[in-house]
Amino acid sequence: MNSFFERRYVIAGIFITLILVLLARLFYIQVVDDRYALYASQNVVRKFVKYPARGPILDRTGKIMVQNEPVYDITVVPKQVKEFDTVEFCKLLGIDREGYDKRMIKARKYSPYRTSVFEKQVTVEQYAAFQERLSEFPGFDTQQRSLRTYPDTAAAQFLGYIGEATDAIIKRSNGYYRPGDYVGITGVEKSYETVLRGQRGVENMMVDSRNVRKGKYANGAFDTSAVAGERLISSLDMTIQKLGEKLMTNKVGSIVAIEPSTGEILCFVSSPTYDPNLLVGRQRGNNAAALYKDPYKPFFTRPVQAYYPPGSSFKPLSALIGLQEGIIKPTDTYNCIGYYMAGNHRVKCTHVHGTVNLAGAIAGSCNGYFNMVFAKVLNAQGGKNTDASYTSWKANVNKFGFGERLGVDIPSEGKGLVPTANYYDKIYHRGGWRSTTVASLAIGQGELLATPLQLANIEATIANHGFYYKPHLIKAIGDKQVIKKEYTVKNYVGIDAQYFEPVINGMQSVVDYGTGQGSKIPGIVMCGKTGTAQNPHGKNHSLFVAFAPRDNPKIAIAVVVENSGDGGTWAGPIASFIVEQYLKGSISKRPSGIYPEYYIKKNLLPAIIVKPVDKARIKADSIRKATADSVKKAAIDSVSKLKSAKNAQQNKLTALLPKRRGDE
Repeated sequence: MNSFFERRYVIAGIFITLILVLLARLFYIQVVDDRYALYASQNVVRKFVKYPARGPILDRTGKIMVQNEPVYDITVVPKQVKEFDTVEFCKLLGIDREGYDKRMIKARKYSPYRTSVFEKQVTVEQYAAFQERLSEFPGFDTQQRSLRTYPDTAAAQFLGYIGEATDAIIKRSNGYYRPGDYVGITGVEKSYETVLRGQRGVENMMVDSRNVRKGKYANGAFDTSAVAGERLISSLDMTIQKLGEKLMTNKVGSIVAIEPSTGEILCFVSSPTYDPNLLVGRQRGNNAAALYKDPYKPFFTRPVQAYYPPGSSFKPLSALIGLQEGIIKPTDTYNCIGYYMAGNHRVKCTHVHGTVNLAGAIAGSCNGYFNMVFAKVLNAQGGKNTDASYTSWKANVNKFGFGERLGVDIPSEGKGLVPTANYYDKIYHRGGWRSTTVASLAIGQGELLATPLQLANIEATIANHGFYYKPHLIKAIGDKQVIKKEYTVKNYVGIDAQYFEPVINGMQSVVDYGTGQGSKIPGIVMCGKTGTAQNPHGKNHSLFVAFAPRDNPKIAIAVVVENSGDGGTWAGPIASFIVEQYLKGSISKRPSGIYPEYYIKKNLLPAIIVKPVDKARIKADSIRKATADSVKKAAIDSVSKLKSAKNAQQNKLTALLPKRRGDE
């Protein structure tokens, strides 16, 4: 009897244990693990993502800069794939079996139960043929997407490009992006990604066992519509943008033009540039790889990333600081004898200017005058307090945007460089340096570095007599005309308005009869400053900064042409063509005889220099290639074949190797 009761408890315990195991498994399937729910629901209801059209980008006149065109992707749910004719499948998509297996492995790695992109951007013909036979390929489907297209093939670095979301981008998005999604990678496409991308929609469809759609689930009650991305109105004027890119053809450098009264960027040229359409479509990867190998770096956004010594274009700013500090007066004179004695060494001037005042020093670009001003500023508190005086000078320079990011609405803006007093303390020891030690800063040389955007912004500041609006590239989102409050705020630089007129007088003289007179525009009073920035890696850089007209200025501009000599020869004329085209709508015949076509056709690309280590690599590669060829063609004399192959390979590869320059 006792034995019977004992067996009863054992049997009951076994049944209870089995029931608990089944309940736990059921709980795991229904609550913990969503794979089964996904798999079951997708046998009947399929969710199709509806991708919105990305917002178009227009120039300030309403001209389309970038828009969309439809493309199609092939998608797959790996768990739903059953046996089918893979040969015919691959034939339809133009891939081989190895490519098929590679894509399927990637899809399974993402998720066996979720939809992912199997093949991107198939042609309309491939899509039509595939869609017609879709029922033969269980687990596969199609979806419509849109890609960017660029009607004018201009402003590539400004616009940026889109690409597939990387793992890092997906992680940062907290699940918003998925593999195969497109996001802005550079330029405005990246800065305004959240407004350009729009909002995805979802369409729930009933499908049968053969993946054939049978209509909307619940009559579309649970569907959501895709919301197109917002339209962006840029500040660029495509007329001068395209002119600027033509003028900078076969040249390395940058053009930045700003509207002083708003801070809107009118022209944003980075040269060499590229056709943005190359980074769209199925050849995007190959095209991008070729552009990355280009030794002239077309992906480098020079207006905000390239650093240049400002050279003589810095002199008006130096004068303004001297006036504000009470160190000089506009009428003070300086006798230029062709050089300035900075301690025990001479600082050469361009020539003997004789007696000059402030305006005359700017017009003639007298190095001695500005060395004198700089020395007085740094010695104002005595020679033993150079650190404190220099720190005060640096703070004044920073107010103009030098050595600081201006906050432009594009990624990867550089700060430039205005060294701290501590920087010189580390080199010369504290108290071991004076104004004469850093005299090159007075004329925009030495360690001083600026971006083209910063140079143009200084001209906007002078044009406004003491303030600037933060430069920006987008002036409207959708129907909203005010982008960010910070772009509507006046940023004062701490210089009284009364001090600008004598400086502007000198800048007008630069163009009227000084170093920039070759760029004088008929009927327009332009105030400017040439610059020849010393470059230790090659020929000097040509700089020109200006604004026009003098009264009620409409445009401020900075042009940099690398390795081309003095500012009046190349940068000045190029700037004058941009200014005249913007203000008058055409370019007139100049008294100086200059005309745009000459500058457009001129090739100023610096030579590609091969480093010794690269030459050694080329030689080694050549020998290996020659040896392989001699084995294949034993009938040809091996020694002569080796020499021929080596020479041919060296000649072929030399021009492809990049020259690395410190200013980049």
